[in-house]
Formats: sequence, structure tokens, C-alpha cells
Amino acid sequence: MNKNDLTQGSIKAAIRRIAIPSSIGFLFNTLFNVVDTFYAGQLSVTALAGLTAAFPIFIIIIALASGVGTGSTALAAISLGKKDHHDYHKLAKNALFFSSLIAIFLVVMMPFILPVLFSISGAEGAVLDAGISYMYIIMGAAIFQILNFTFNGLLSAQGNTKPFRNFLIIGFLLNLFLDPLFIFGWFGLPELGTAGVALATVVVQALGTLYLGWSFFRSPLFDKQHFRVVKINQGTMKALLKQGLPVSLSNATIAIGIFVIQFFIYRYGNDQTLAGYGVAVRIEQIALLPTIGLNIATLAIAGQNYGAQLYARISQTYRQAIKYAVILLSIGLLILYPFAPQFVAFFNNDPNVIAEGVGYLRIEGLAIFTYSLIGISTSILQAIKKPYLGLLIGLLRQLSPILVFYVLGDLLGLGMNGVWWGIVIVNYLATLLAWALVSKLLKPLLKSTL
Repeated sequence: MNKNDLTQGSIKAAIRRIAIPSSIGFLFNTLFNVVDTFYAGQLSVTALAGLTAAFPIFIIIIALASGVGTGSTALAAISLGKKDHHDYHKLAKNALFFSSLIAIFLVVMMPFILPVLFSISGAEGAVLDAGISYMYIIMGAAIFQILNFTFNGLLSAQGNTKPFRNFLIIGFLLNLFLDPLFIFGWFGLPELGTAGVALATVVVQALGTLYLGWSFFRSPLFDKQHFRVVKINQGTMKALLKQGLPVSLSNATIAIGIFVIQFFIYRYGNDQTLAGYGVAVRIEQIALLPTIGLNIATLAIAGQNYGAQLYARISQTYRQAIKYAVILLSIGLLILYPFAPQFVAFFNNDPNVIAEGVGYLRIEGLAIFTYSLIGISTSILQAIKKPYLGLLIGLLRQLSPILVFYVLGDLLGLGMNGVWWGIVIVNYLATLLAWALVSKLLKPLLKSTL
């Protein structure tokens, strides 16, 4: 059986084959970020807070990159499901060109948008300086991250997530050495502080672009002749924009949500609260790691089956992915709750930072299932070419907290706990909306095959 054909064979086996390498890769991607957070914590609480202040801006770059990447995965998977390899190559060439245009846009706009975004976050003084020094380098070399997401999207549509896994593992190992090399100025290099964290990231991402590009051009479904003759055209670019823009905007709403959280952190807390939140988010990401691959597997499998008009397999994929998510996250919660203080203390031993981070984790852990269920639902919506509904879910999750946090934090006097409980409430509401949308859209597709 052709492993690149996801329209036949066991769905359980296909999910495991795609999700496991992807989840392992994202484990090392998160560990990459953990290393950054660890070394920033060794510098100072200010450096750690600066990196946290820069995080929502970094998310915007990732949002743009993931929009092109997941948009490419969805459309490429549909083309492969239709067995239209010419369309697959046309999409690939246009996606790589589109990625380059986005990167150029970021470089040009960087001096104008960075000061505005940091002012929104509320960061100032030394925290602001640390965050800006980090982001100028990251945005200046954003082309590598964007191309990496695009190459991975085109490979994932084939059901091949191993190259991205390999890149993330090797990148983590390189970062273990490059971070202290640039941060502390080993071997006579200048001490760059938080700028060194960014420089290490850029070096790793640039090497990743070379490797992932090589992997794509050597992949079983790549045809050099097809790729050479297809053209850059407006129609394909519009299709990519239509599919990818809602994804980018939806992911960018995460940055809006973080800005909102940071605003209320400074309303009810201080730099230690921000630092504790930054550490806790990294720990939360680790707990979610086993399920991240499920989103990618769901998108690739559902996309190919949508192209092949095998709608019953889409519904089966949705149910099976959710089952896997619930099992994996239940195990994660059993580890997270009792050891939360030790996890936070690993990054920074300031008692206030530990207390703030543990307070977040102990409440936010109740919502951990929602992140995966929303991700899987959004992948289904992307696969059936309804990505704008994912944006609707994102807007609910990230804008409604403005009111919810105020009611819980100010009117009910819960302060920071009101913020943490507000996140839980909003995520469960978004999960219900996501489930309702997917259920409504799959029903007519399933009836059409009866």
C-alpha cells in the first residue's frame, strides 16, 4: 500500500504514523523554547519578563508562517486526494513564492510595528529593551521560519512528518550549545544577552530551511519536470490566501489574547507575575505536546479524503483523533498537578515567580483538554475548506476575555485568579462552538454519500 495515499487503509494506523513523528518533533521544538526560557531565567527576571513580553509578537510571525503552512497542507492534500499531481506542484511553487513575499513584508514593516506592539504589551524600561533586542533579530530573519512551515506543510500533505521531526530534534541539540555561546559570549564572542537567544534561533532556522527544502525536493511525490513548468499565477495565490489567511488571523488572535492577558497581569500583578506566567505557558506546552501531532494528522487525512469525496473517513478521523487526545491529556494532567512547583522552580527559583506560575497551572490545567479539541476541530474545518470558521472560534477565544477578565477580576474581586479562571471558561465555550460547527458541516457531507 502507498503510505502517501491516506484515502485507504486503517485510519488509526494513519493517525499514528503521521502524529507520532510530528509530536516527537514538536516535543523538541518546545524543549528548544524551554532552553531559551531557562537561559533567560539564568540572566535575570528582567530578561525572562522581556522574552515573555516578546512572545505574543513572536506568535504573530508564527501565525503568518503557519497560515501558509497549514493552508498549503490542506490544499495540497486535497490535490493529492484527487490524484492531481500537476495541481500539487503548482501549489507548491506558489506557496514558496508567497512565503518569500510575507518575509519581505515583515522586514520592511519591522521598524514601524515593533514599537507599537511592545507599547500595547505594557512592557517598559529594561524589560522593553530586552524584548526589542530579541524581536529585531527574529523578524529580520523570519524568512527561514516561514519557509520551514511551508516545506513542512507540503510534506505533511503527503503524510510525511519525519523530516520536520528530524529538523526539530537536531535544532534542539544545536540550541543547547548556541544559546550560551551567544548569550554569555563563549570563546571570546561578545555577550549578547537576550539578543543571543534570537541569534541562536535564526542560525537553527536557516539550517532547517536547507534541510527541509532538500527533503521536499527529494520526496517521493516531487517531480522536477512538473515543478519546472508550473507558473506563478494569481489564481493559485488567491486560493492560498483564501485558505491560509483565516488560519493566520486565527493564530494571530492568540497574540491578541496574550496581549490581553499581559494587560491584566500588569493590572493585578507585576514583573514576577509575568515571568511566572511565561514559565507556566512553556510547561503547559510540554503537557500538550503528545496531541499536537493529532492536529497535523487530522488535517492531512481529512484533506486527502475530502479531495477523494470519502466523507465517512473524515468523520472517523475526527472521532479517533479526539479519543487519542483525551487519553494522552489525562495522563499529562496526572503528572502536571503534583509536580507543578518543581517544574516552575526549574526555570527560576524566585519564590514569587514560582507561586505565580503554580497558581496559573493549577487552574489552567482544567482547560488543557480544550486546546487539543479545538485544534482537531479546526483541522477538520481547514480540510473541508472552511478555514474562516476557525477564525470565528479564535476571535471568541481571544476577544471575549476582555469582558470576562474584567468581570471576574474587578467586579468579583478575584484579581489574577479571575484571569486564570476566565481562560478556562472561555476555552470551554470555544470548544462547544467548534464541536457544533464541525458536526453541522459533516452531516450533509455524510448524507450525500448515502
